[in-house]
Amino acid sequence: MARAGRRKMLAITAAVVALGFLGVYGYTVLAKPASAVDPSRVVAVERGDLARSVVATGKIEPIAKVEIKSKANGIIKELKVDVGDTVRAGQVLAELDRDNLAARLREAQAALAGAQANLEAAEAELAKNLVEAEGPQVVFARRNLDRAEQLAREKLISTQALDDARSALEQAENQQRVARSQLGVSRARVAQARATVAQAKAACERAAEELDNATIRSPIDAVVLSRDVEVGSPVSSILNLGSAATLVMVLGDMSTVYVRGRVDEADVGLVKVGQPARIRVETFKDRPFEGRVTQIAPMGVEKDNVVNFEVRVSIDNASGELRANMTSNAEIVLEEHTGTLVIPEAAVVYDASRQASVEVVSDSAPNGRERRPIKTGLSNGTRTEVLSGLKEGERVVLQ
Repeated sequence: MARAGRRKMLAITAAVVALGFLGVYGYTVLAKPASAVDPSRVVAVERGDLARSVVATGKIEPIAKVEIKSKANGIIKELKVDVGDTVRAGQVLAELDRDNLAARLREAQAALAGAQANLEAAEAELAKNLVEAEGPQVVFARRNLDRAEQLAREKLISTQALDDARSALEQAENQQRVARSQLGVSRARVAQARATVAQAKAACERAAEELDNATIRSPIDAVVLSRDVEVGSPVSSILNLGSAATLVMVLGDMSTVYVRGRVDEADVGLVKVGQPARIRVETFKDRPFEGRVTQIAPMGVEKDNVVNFEVRVSIDNASGELRANMTSNAEIVLEEHTGTLVIPEAAVVYDASRQASVEVVSDSAPNGRERRPIKTGLSNGTRTEVLSGLKEGERVVLQ
């Protein structure tokens, strides 16, 4: 019996000790302040670069783009370049079939020769009429008549000879009157012949120009962006059809490119010509390109009740890595601070008067954190600059 009593006493004593340990452990766990802060919501104050910017999304476009269209009608006989080739100003891009154009030139040259012959004949006729209109034969015939009359008074010639002299004078005077009446007609014929020659010369020059236009040349130093015809394709002249003429190829000067993006009206007032920009494209995700704002549209465009302004950011592309129509984001830097204290924007709390504060992790605080006022500076919406109130390495709680 005594042994059973001792066992019971030992069991009771062990239970009391176990309960004591559990009580101490529970109190310790519940009273520990550091456990009140979730470690996943704690970030350290660090130094870094911070920029406030506006992003304009658009496409990469060449600084100069030219649509090449033929000035002559014809068939593509030869293509000298392909897509992606670099060409220089004056370089031959394509050749049209020249046979038909050469035949037109020969026809125009023949018409010019005929018009020049007609002009020479008209001028010769006019010169003849001018001579006859001046009447040198009339003067000569009148002198002969005066001499014949003098001889007739002296009975030295017959009456028939005197009549012949009078008849010769009348014929000369008639020829003079006819010549004078024909002067207007002769001058008109010469003028008409000269106009025909001028028209034939113009047709000849046009045919020669069309023959020369059969060789299509590059107007600028550029890269071939697209080629829209093949050998044997018919092309129509831009001089005849204007903008509806056949597109031969498209050239672009890719030495300098630009992004034409849109900026919301709320931000466009902060954008200025000359501001730096960082351009990112999908092809080079980890490599930004440097650019500058070169143009801001004076008039906005409204779409879906939102007004945007077109902004152009130019980029030096001497390496040729950027290509036309690449999707890009141009981050226009409005303000930038380097080596400054920064914290996540989510850690900042603002009161009713817009005074900023953060919760700093503190082992001495009852709940493991303490509220501390800070002075903020630049913010990009994700991170905020801290001007005072925190030190590098301190830990703050995300709200």
